[in-house]
Amino acid sequence: MVVPHGSGSSRAVEVSQTFVKALVGIGSVVALTFLVLGVAAISRGVNITHSRVLENENRLLADEIQRMRERMTGLRDTLHRFSEREQELRLLAGLTPTDTTVQQGGIGGPAGTWSERDSLKALGPGGQQALAARLDVDALSRRANILVRSLNQAYDSLSHQRERLAATPSIMPTKGWLTSAFMRERIHPILHLARPHEGIDVTAPMGAEIEAPAAGIVTEVRWEEGYGNIVTMDHGFGLVTRFAHCSKILVVRGQRVKRGQKIALVGSTGLSTGPHLHYEVWVNHKPVDPMKYVLPDAIVD
Repeated sequence: MVVPHGSGSSRAVEVSQTFVKALVGIGSVVALTFLVLGVAAISRGVNITHSRVLENENRLLADEIQRMRERMTGLRDTLHRFSEREQELRLLAGLTPTDTTVQQGGIGGPAGTWSERDSLKALGPGGQQALAARLDVDALSRRANILVRSLNQAYDSLSHQRERLAATPSIMPTKGWLTSAFMRERIHPILHLARPHEGIDVTAPMGAEIEAPAAGIVTEVRWEEGYGNIVTMDHGFGLVTRFAHCSKILVVRGQRVKRGQKIALVGSTGLSTGPHLHYEVWVNHKPVDPMKYVLPDAIVD
Protein backbone atom coordinates (compact mmCIF):
# COMPACT_ATOMS: atom_id res chain seq x y z
CA MET A 1 0.00 0.00 0.00
CA VAL A 2 1.27 3.48 -0.98
CA VAL A 3 -0.32 6.17 1.22
CA PRO A 4 0.51 9.80 0.36
CA HIS A 5 1.08 12.49 3.02
CA GLY A 6 -1.47 14.80 1.46
CA SER A 7 -5.11 14.35 0.48
CA GLY A 8 -4.48 12.15 -2.50
CA SER A 9 -5.89 8.66 -2.83
CA SER A 10 -3.96 5.59 -1.70
CA ARG A 11 -2.78 3.02 -4.17
CA ALA A 12 -2.18 -0.67 -3.90
CA VAL A 13 0.87 -2.22 -5.64
CA GLU A 14 0.96 -5.91 -6.09
CA VAL A 15 4.37 -7.73 -6.46
CA SER A 16 4.52 -11.37 -7.39
CA GLN A 17 6.49 -13.88 -5.32
CA THR A 18 8.68 -14.68 -8.31
CA PHE A 19 9.69 -11.04 -8.66
CA VAL A 20 10.58 -10.85 -4.97
CA LYS A 21 12.67 -13.97 -5.24
CA ALA A 22 14.40 -12.62 -8.34
CA LEU A 23 15.06 -9.31 -6.65
CA VAL A 24 16.49 -11.02 -3.54
CA GLY A 25 18.61 -13.26 -5.74
CA ILE A 26 20.04 -10.37 -7.72
CA GLY A 27 20.74 -8.45 -4.51
CA SER A 28 22.50 -11.43 -3.02
CA VAL A 29 24.66 -11.88 -6.13
CA VAL A 30 25.56 -8.21 -6.16
CA ALA A 31 26.40 -8.27 -2.44
CA LEU A 32 28.44 -11.44 -2.83
CA THR A 33 30.25 -9.93 -5.79
CA PHE A 34 31.15 -6.82 -3.84
CA LEU A 35 32.25 -9.01 -0.92
CA VAL A 36 34.48 -11.15 -3.12
CA LEU A 37 35.96 -8.11 -4.83
CA GLY A 38 36.57 -6.48 -1.45
CA VAL A 39 38.28 -9.57 -0.07
CA ALA A 40 40.35 -9.88 -3.27
CA ALA A 41 41.37 -6.23 -3.05
CA ILE A 42 42.32 -6.56 0.59
CA SER A 43 44.23 -9.80 -0.11
CA ARG A 44 46.05 -8.18 -3.01
CA GLY A 45 47.00 -5.26 -0.83
CA VAL A 46 48.27 -7.63 1.86
CA ASN A 47 50.23 -9.64 -0.73
CA ILE A 48 51.75 -6.50 -2.19
CA THR A 49 52.79 -5.35 1.29
CA HIS A 50 54.16 -8.81 2.11
CA SER A 51 56.04 -8.95 -1.18
CA ARG A 52 57.59 -5.59 -0.51
CA VAL A 53 58.64 -6.77 2.95
CA LEU A 54 60.13 -9.94 1.45
CA GLU A 55 61.91 -7.96 -1.26
CA ASN A 56 63.38 -5.69 1.37
CA GLU A 57 64.46 -8.68 3.49
CA ASN A 58 65.95 -10.40 0.45
CA ARG A 59 67.86 -7.25 -0.44
CA LEU A 60 69.19 -6.99 3.10
CA LEU A 61 70.14 -10.68 3.09
CA ALA A 62 71.83 -10.34 -0.29
CA ASP A 63 73.82 -7.35 0.97
CA GLU A 64 74.80 -9.29 4.10
CA ILE A 65 75.87 -12.31 2.04
CA GLN A 66 77.98 -10.02 -0.13
CA ARG A 67 79.65 -8.53 2.94
CA MET A 68 80.29 -12.03 4.28
CA ARG A 69 81.93 -13.06 1.04
CA GLU A 70 84.13 -9.96 1.13
CA ARG A 71 85.17 -10.81 4.69
CA MET A 72 85.85 -14.40 3.64
CA THR A 73 88.20 -13.03 1.01
CA GLY A 74 90.14 -11.42 3.86
CA LEU A 75 90.06 -14.70 5.78
CA ARG A 76 91.37 -16.51 2.72
CA ASP A 77 94.31 -14.11 2.57
CA THR A 78 94.94 -14.65 6.30
CA LEU A 79 94.92 -18.42 5.84
CA HIS A 80 97.38 -18.02 2.99
CA ARG A 81 99.78 -16.16 5.30
CA PHE A 82 99.29 -18.88 7.91
CA SER A 83 100.13 -21.46 5.26
CA GLU A 84 103.42 -19.71 4.53
CA ARG A 85 104.30 -19.64 8.25
CA GLU A 86 103.22 -23.25 8.58
CA GLN A 87 105.71 -24.26 5.86
CA GLU A 88 108.51 -22.42 7.68
CA LEU A 89 107.58 -24.03 11.01
CA ARG A 90 107.60 -27.49 9.46
CA LEU A 91 111.09 -26.89 8.13
CA LEU A 92 112.27 -25.68 11.55
CA ALA A 93 110.67 -28.75 13.13
CA GLY A 94 112.53 -31.07 10.77
CA LEU A 95 109.37 -32.04 8.87
CA THR A 96 108.82 -32.08 5.14
CA PRO A 97 106.70 -29.15 3.87
CA THR A 98 103.03 -29.88 3.27
CA ASP A 99 102.43 -30.99 -0.30
CA THR A 100 100.82 -28.33 -2.49
CA THR A 101 98.04 -30.68 -3.54
CA VAL A 102 97.22 -31.28 0.12
CA GLN A 103 97.08 -27.54 0.75
CA GLN A 104 94.71 -27.19 -2.19
CA GLY A 105 92.36 -29.61 -0.44
CA GLY A 106 90.66 -26.51 0.90
CA ILE A 107 89.91 -25.11 -2.56
CA GLY A 108 86.65 -25.68 -4.47
CA GLY A 109 83.22 -27.00 -3.57
CA PRO A 110 82.31 -30.07 -1.56
CA ALA A 111 82.17 -33.41 -3.29
CA GLY A 112 78.87 -35.19 -3.79
CA THR A 113 75.47 -33.62 -3.28
CA TRP A 114 73.62 -32.09 -0.37
CA SER A 115 69.95 -31.31 -0.04
CA GLU A 116 70.20 -27.52 0.05
CA ARG A 117 72.15 -27.23 -3.20
CA ASP A 118 69.19 -27.53 -5.62
CA SER A 119 66.94 -25.51 -3.30
CA LEU A 120 69.39 -22.63 -3.25
CA LYS A 121 69.87 -22.76 -7.00
CA ALA A 122 66.10 -22.42 -7.47
CA LEU A 123 66.00 -19.18 -5.46
CA GLY A 124 67.50 -17.06 -8.21
CA PRO A 125 70.37 -14.58 -7.77
CA GLY A 126 70.02 -14.51 -3.98
CA GLY A 127 70.15 -18.28 -3.82
CA GLN A 128 73.21 -18.32 -6.07
CA GLN A 129 74.96 -15.90 -3.72
CA ALA A 130 74.02 -18.01 -0.71
CA LEU A 131 75.30 -21.14 -2.48
CA ALA A 132 78.59 -19.43 -3.32
CA ALA A 133 78.95 -18.29 0.29
CA ARG A 134 78.27 -21.82 1.50
CA LEU A 135 80.98 -23.19 -0.79
CA ASP A 136 83.44 -20.54 0.39
CA VAL A 137 82.79 -21.40 4.04
CA ASP A 138 83.23 -25.12 3.39
CA ALA A 139 86.50 -24.50 1.55
CA LEU A 140 87.88 -22.26 4.30
CA SER A 141 86.85 -24.77 6.96
CA ARG A 142 88.65 -27.64 5.23
CA ARG A 143 91.76 -25.54 4.67
CA ALA A 144 91.78 -24.42 8.31
CA ASN A 145 91.51 -28.05 9.47
CA ILE A 146 94.50 -28.98 7.29
CA LEU A 147 96.50 -26.13 8.82
CA VAL A 148 95.56 -27.12 12.39
CA ARG A 149 96.69 -30.71 11.86
CA SER A 150 99.94 -29.60 10.25
CA LEU A 151 100.70 -27.03 12.98
CA ASN A 152 100.03 -29.65 15.68
CA GLN A 153 102.57 -31.94 14.02
CA ALA A 154 105.12 -29.13 13.86
CA TYR A 155 104.50 -28.21 17.51
CA ASP A 156 104.95 -31.81 18.67
CA SER A 157 108.16 -32.14 16.65
CA LEU A 158 109.56 -28.84 17.97
CA SER A 159 108.70 -29.83 21.55
CA HIS A 160 110.56 -33.10 21.08
CA GLN A 161 113.56 -31.32 19.56
CA ARG A 162 113.56 -28.76 22.39
CA GLU A 163 113.62 -31.56 24.96
CA ARG A 164 116.47 -33.25 23.09
CA LEU A 165 118.48 -30.01 22.85
CA ALA A 166 117.93 -29.33 26.55
CA ALA A 167 119.18 -32.86 27.30
CA THR A 168 122.27 -32.65 25.05
CA PRO A 169 125.52 -31.72 26.88
CA SER A 170 126.92 -28.54 25.37
CA ILE A 171 129.16 -26.79 27.94
CA MET A 172 132.39 -27.59 29.79
CA PRO A 173 131.34 -28.57 33.34
CA THR A 174 134.11 -26.51 34.99
CA LYS A 175 136.66 -23.82 34.13
CA GLY A 176 140.20 -25.11 33.87
CA TRP A 177 142.83 -26.65 31.60
CA LEU A 178 142.45 -29.82 29.58
CA THR A 179 145.29 -32.00 30.82
CA SER A 180 144.27 -35.41 29.51
CA ALA A 181 142.17 -36.13 26.45
CA PHE A 182 139.80 -38.97 25.65
CA MET A 183 141.71 -41.97 24.33
CA ARG A 184 141.32 -45.68 23.94
CA GLU A 185 144.48 -46.36 25.91
CA ARG A 186 146.93 -44.36 27.99
CA ILE A 187 149.50 -44.92 30.73
CA HIS A 188 147.84 -44.25 34.08
CA PRO A 189 149.81 -41.50 35.92
CA ILE A 190 149.74 -43.42 39.24
CA LEU A 191 149.38 -47.09 38.34
CA HIS A 192 151.71 -46.79 35.32
CA LEU A 193 149.55 -49.28 33.46
CA ALA A 194 148.08 -49.00 29.98
CA ARG A 195 144.31 -48.64 30.31
CA PRO A 196 141.47 -46.84 28.50
CA HIS A 197 140.78 -43.22 29.39
CA GLU A 198 137.03 -42.96 28.84
CA GLY A 199 136.76 -39.24 29.49
CA ILE A 200 138.77 -36.02 29.77
CA ASP A 201 140.63 -34.53 32.72
CA VAL A 202 140.19 -30.80 33.42
CA THR A 203 142.62 -29.38 35.97
CA ALA A 204 140.96 -26.74 38.13
CA PRO A 205 141.43 -25.19 41.59
CA MET A 206 140.24 -27.20 44.59
CA GLY A 207 136.58 -26.37 45.27
CA ALA A 208 135.89 -24.96 41.80
CA GLU A 209 132.25 -25.34 40.83
CA ILE A 210 131.12 -28.19 38.57
CA GLU A 211 128.00 -27.41 36.50
CA ALA A 212 125.55 -29.75 34.79
CA PRO A 213 126.28 -29.66 31.03
CA ALA A 214 122.59 -30.30 30.23
CA ALA A 215 119.26 -30.97 31.87
CA GLY A 216 118.92 -34.41 33.43
CA ILE A 217 118.27 -36.55 36.49
CA VAL A 218 120.93 -37.52 39.03
CA THR A 219 121.01 -41.32 39.01
CA GLU A 220 124.09 -42.02 41.18
CA VAL A 221 125.88 -40.25 44.02
CA ARG A 222 128.51 -42.55 45.49
CA TRP A 223 132.13 -43.40 46.16
CA GLU A 224 133.80 -45.53 43.49
CA GLU A 225 137.25 -47.07 43.72
CA GLY A 226 139.69 -45.01 41.66
CA TYR A 227 137.11 -42.30 40.87
CA GLY A 228 136.48 -41.18 44.44
CA ASN A 229 133.25 -39.16 44.85
CA ILE A 230 131.34 -39.56 41.60
CA VAL A 231 128.05 -38.16 40.26
CA THR A 232 126.19 -39.80 37.38
CA MET A 233 123.42 -38.05 35.44
CA ASP A 234 120.93 -39.47 32.93
CA HIS A 235 119.86 -36.91 30.32
CA GLY A 236 117.54 -39.17 28.36
CA PHE A 237 117.87 -40.02 24.66
CA GLY A 238 120.64 -42.49 25.58
CA LEU A 239 122.93 -39.73 27.01
CA VAL A 240 124.70 -40.21 30.37
CA THR A 241 127.42 -38.05 31.95
CA ARG A 242 129.79 -38.82 34.88
CA PHE A 243 131.82 -36.47 37.10
CA ALA A 244 134.61 -37.98 39.24
CA HIS A 245 137.15 -36.95 41.92
CA CYS A 246 134.70 -34.44 43.46
CA SER A 247 135.55 -32.90 46.83
CA LYS A 248 131.88 -32.28 47.60
CA ILE A 249 128.62 -33.30 45.94
CA LEU A 250 125.78 -30.74 45.97
CA VAL A 251 122.93 -32.89 44.59
CA VAL A 252 121.14 -36.04 45.68
CA ARG A 253 120.01 -39.12 43.80
CA GLY A 254 116.75 -38.59 41.91
CA GLN A 255 117.15 -34.82 41.75
CA ARG A 256 116.28 -33.12 38.44
CA VAL A 257 118.77 -30.43 37.40
CA LYS A 258 119.06 -27.89 34.59
CA ARG A 259 121.98 -26.97 32.37
CA GLY A 260 124.40 -24.74 34.28
CA GLN A 261 123.15 -25.80 37.73
CA LYS A 262 125.94 -26.46 40.28
CA ILE A 263 126.14 -30.18 41.09
CA ALA A 264 129.56 -30.63 42.80
CA LEU A 265 132.96 -29.11 43.60
CA VAL A 266 136.32 -30.03 42.07
CA GLY A 267 138.46 -32.24 44.28
CA SER A 268 141.16 -34.91 44.30
CA THR A 269 139.36 -37.93 45.75
CA GLY A 270 140.19 -41.45 44.57
CA LEU A 271 143.33 -42.11 42.51
CA SER A 272 144.37 -38.56 41.62
CA THR A 273 147.60 -36.60 41.38
CA GLY A 274 145.87 -33.28 42.15
CA PRO A 275 142.56 -31.42 42.02
CA HIS A 276 140.83 -31.96 38.71
CA LEU A 277 137.56 -33.10 37.17
CA HIS A 278 137.31 -36.37 35.29
CA TYR A 279 134.36 -35.92 32.90
CA GLU A 280 132.77 -38.69 30.83
CA VAL A 281 129.96 -38.76 28.24
CA TRP A 282 128.27 -42.05 27.37
CA VAL A 283 125.94 -42.51 24.39
CA ASN A 284 123.86 -45.68 24.28
CA HIS A 285 126.13 -47.36 26.85
CA LYS A 286 129.36 -46.50 24.96
CA PRO A 287 131.92 -43.83 26.00
CA VAL A 288 132.50 -41.00 23.51
CA ASP A 289 134.84 -38.02 23.45
CA PRO A 290 133.23 -35.34 25.69
CA MET A 291 134.84 -32.58 23.60
CA LYS A 292 132.33 -33.42 20.86
CA TYR A 293 129.68 -32.17 23.29
CA VAL A 294 131.36 -28.88 24.15
CA LEU A 295 129.98 -26.25 21.76
CA PRO A 296 131.66 -22.90 21.03
CA ASP A 297 128.30 -21.18 21.59
CA ALA A 298 126.58 -22.97 24.43
CA ILE A 299 122.90 -23.75 24.19
CA VAL A 300 121.01 -21.69 26.78
CA ASP A 301 117.78 -23.10 28.19
